[in-house]
Amino acid sequence: MIPQMIDQYLKDKVVIVTGANSGMGKIIATELAKKGCTLIMVCRVREKPNVALNEVSSQSKNPNIDLMTTDLSSQKEIRILAENIKAKYPKVDILINNAGCMSFGYEETSEKIERTFATNHLAYFLLTNLLLPNLKKSVDPRIINVASNASDSAKINWEDLNLKNNYSTFKAYAQSKLANIMFTYELAKREPSIKVNCVHPGNIPNTKLGQGSNIFKNYIDSIPSHLILTPEEGADTSIWLATTKLETTGKYFHKKEQIKSNPISYDQEQTKKLWEVSEKLTDL
Repeated sequence: MIPQMIDQYLKDKVVIVTGANSGMGKIIATELAKKGCTLIMVCRVREKPNVALNEVSSQSKNPNIDLMTTDLSSQKEIRILAENIKAKYPKVDILINNAGCMSFGYEETSEKIERTFATNHLAYFLLTNLLLPNLKKSVDPRIINVASNASDSAKINWEDLNLKNNYSTFKAYAQSKLANIMFTYELAKREPSIKVNCVHPGNIPNTKLGQGSNIFKNYIDSIPSHLILTPEEGADTSIWLATTKLETTGKYFHKKEQIKSNPISYDQEQTKKLWEVSEKLTDL
């Protein structure tokens, strides 16, 4: 079935976008706000969230925008965020897990978890699970997880998820992005009433993900120019998944087309194991 665009689909719907303060997240937030939704922008405090709020409000002309600040590497803060959302919004229609990080050097969170894995995977896992009761109140609930083809050659290091014994920036990032896809597939299986999909946005150099890092710059410089996308192009598929009549769930998209993911992501034993390990790491 070919998806058809729905006019005014987002009117009166509650949409959450994490990492909405810059780059793709701000573009996604702005475009969805233009379509009339009630928007919750989840931003980091240190990234000038009020500036982002003013920009999204000004560009979208939407008065129904809420700003919530949090550090998504902190499970304590994620729980506070979820409680604040639930108190104000009994029903949530769309959750877009977009926020991410890339740590250039080994760092642990207050929960003793490597920061990239904590922010890129466990934040998706914990926030989503905490908000499932609210999402199930929607007539057409959707979850969109922003992943990456950095996952293509990754694996889950079960013996050392923190990668503490052999840390590599890109190994940690790739593992977290593979985890995003595995989480998507497992969640879609566990919650068939919710449309859950994930996205490879493309190679986007104009991002704060690796800002100021020579490692990231060298990586981007190695990519052929025809494979480089703008943040607007990268945001396009997430916006499409949020606004299109789509029956598909548990799939991986790039440029509005379904694509194949790392073979490991289809291993149901591993996706189940990741879910169970994530439950333990987040005390769910």
